[in-house]
Amino acid sequence: MRKLIFLINPVAGTKSKQALHDLIIQKTGKAGLAFEILPTQSSGNYKQLIDKIHRENITDVVVCGGDGSINQVAAALLGLTINIGILPMGSGNGLARAAGIPTNITKALEIIFKGNASYIDGFYINRHFSCMLCGLGFDAQVAHDFASQSTRGLATYIEQTIKNFFTVSSYPFIININGEKIDSAAFFISIANSNQFGNNVTIAPKASIADGLLDIVIVKKAYKLSLLYSVFKQITMGKVMPQINQGKGRRNILYYQVKNLQIENPSLAPLHIDGEPAETHPYFDIAIKERAFKLLQP
Repeated sequence: MRKLIFLINPVAGTKSKQALHDLIIQKTGKAGLAFEILPTQSSGNYKQLIDKIHRENITDVVVCGGDGSINQVAAALLGLTINIGILPMGSGNGLARAAGIPTNITKALEIIFKGNASYIDGFYINRHFSCMLCGLGFDAQVAHDFASQSTRGLATYIEQTIKNFFTVSSYPFIININGEKIDSAAFFISIANSNQFGNNVTIAPKASIADGLLDIVIVKKAYKLSLLYSVFKQITMGKVMPQINQGKGRRNILYYQVKNLQIENPSLAPLHIDGEPAETHPYFDIAIKERAFKLLQP
């Protein structure tokens, strides 16, 4: 018998949490499933939840929030025999979109009720777990600035993205990939298990959440203005980046698929983990964790 816990992040996105609460009660009751609604923990401490899962034989934990909330819950529940579901309530909902989970809450609930779960990968960056995407540089600075705003949502995220696009400079990095050392300044580096930032803005078009590989995208400073054009095309016309070789024979975007890598970060470029600001470091050891947890998905 399935027993569900819905974890609602009270500050994720801009949608009404009371309306969500009422919808969960109505639809889950109609589906005949045992359930309980609890708040997420901003501290990331889910010891009491783990105890409850064991004590009450909980089968599914559904995160009603964005990628940051999913990260915290999934990291806490690694190793448990449990399904994790998503009701997308964040600003970008990158993991949900990559998994084909609709942002319409009623349709996402239907996927939860069907109960089809399969393993997806995650990865570790200096022992910190990530479900889908980490970034160093430009996109991380956006995440840091976005987190400090009094209002959330896509409009605020776009505002911070535009501001930082024209103010953030490149950072020096030394990247070790399969024994190859790349010493280069970069506008940003993305380490992706998912194919996108969120909102269907694709950063790693080859990425899959269950292929056992990390997709590494290194965008050099020289590609900054061309990047703006590519993102605009992508949003308005459905085009995806990157075109790997750009401009007079130089490779301004580097794209790799690997199981692990190391990055030296001497100027302490900012870091985000699954869209949430994180403390940066001068050195990162990054490795895939295959079959990290079971995700309810179509």
